[in-house]
Amino acid sequence: MKLHELRPAEGSTTAEKRLGRGVGSGLGKTSGKGHKGAKARSGGGKRPGFEGGQMPLYRRVPKKGFTNIFGTDYASVNVERLNVFEDGATVDAKALLDAGIIKKTLGGVKIMGNGELQKKLNVKAAKFTASAKEKIEALGGKAEVI
Repeated sequence: MKLHELRPAEGSTTAEKRLGRGVGSGLGKTSGKGHKGAKARSGGGKRPGFEGGQMPLYRRVPKKGFTNIFGTDYASVNVERLNVFEDGATVDAKALLDAGIIKKTLGGVKIMGNGELQKKLNVKAAKFTASAKEKIEALGGKAEVI
């Protein structure tokens, strides 16, 4: 089999409609659009969300809050999740990704203080909560802000 011999499976493709090619084609004159009306015009039809002139849903529902364009999202990890690492290991964003604890680093990693830590670890992250820092350092580990 060669590239120039490849063909789509039988019946999987249909011929395109050749519009406006005479009365005998079945798609001549109005080209399948019927007579007049919005759908017959060029660029015709209704926009998405149009409700026939009724106030559309996206305008009826109350708007709430705002998006802070300067805000930073962090991938948060609780200290109890860090127990999977070896004693004395260095834990950073790459190590957390490799271990499958986080899926994306986003704007950095933030270590939260939920749960108990049983290992002495060297943790490097963008942010730490006070309780997380306390728990890491209580076992002789280091909480380093990068």
